[in-house]
Amino acid sequence: MTSETPETATASGPAAAPAGHRLRWNKVPEVTVYFWVIKVLCTTVGETAADMLNEKLGLGLTGVSLLMSVVLAVVLVVQFRTAAYRPGVYWLAVALISIVGTLISDNLTDNMGVPLTTSTTVFAVVLAVVFIVWYRRERTLSIHSIDSLSRESFYWLAVLFTFALGTAAGDLVAERMDLGYWLSAVLFALAIAAIAVARFTLDLNAVWSFWIAYVLTRPLGASVGDYLSQPTGDGGLGLGTVVTSVLFLAVILGLVAYLTVTRKDVIERERLGERTA
Repeated sequence: MTSETPETATASGPAAAPAGHRLRWNKVPEVTVYFWVIKVLCTTVGETAADMLNEKLGLGLTGVSLLMSVVLAVVLVVQFRTAAYRPGVYWLAVALISIVGTLISDNLTDNMGVPLTTSTTVFAVVLAVVFIVWYRRERTLSIHSIDSLSRESFYWLAVLFTFALGTAAGDLVAERMDLGYWLSAVLFALAIAAIAVARFTLDLNAVWSFWIAYVLTRPLGASVGDYLSQPTGDGGLGLGTVVTSVLFLAVILGLVAYLTVTRKDVIERERLGERTA
């Protein structure tokens, strides 16, 4: 699924922030094939790394959740303090949000006994509220205009709840349909493909097609991660969480290094026809 067009980025309404308060550079990457590949890899790492940390650190699910939340907060501070998109910082934040989003959903299910139907519904409602408030304040949900503190705050809040929602919804589907890891991955891949087809053939709104696909990549990546890491007796390949996490992290690092050098995913506001003050 390709990126939104410049027209889509501005059609939702004028920017709420004064031009002088907006950055020259967008704080998030262009939506290219690299974006979706790294996003799925990050979601896979989020699933396997969360399991690995819970197994290896001996802190318990709650302790691991608190630790990773603190690490995420530190990285987000660095992300907010950058003046432009930096691939290393951005994708580290996404990977950590993937881990924290998984842990939030797991805490609700495993520690608090919240049914997956309830957590999925709650996360969906919270995400909808984030989008409503974001749009009412900024008059756009386009990722081509994440160029102010307010918009970046809404963006990362939305990303966090897409991961939590994707985790809960993915677990709910797997539990109710009992498809196994591999067939679950195929199911979510087909759902993403359907969104892409609707976008390009039925003119589905670019912004909404992006966010729907963004949610669906979470259970897709989780299913792939579980399939690779879980024991063969449970329907996986038995690679283990450590090997799977290291393997996917290596690929992520290679792609991020490539994008850092080539800058193929950088969005400059002037390239979109917007003028700075």
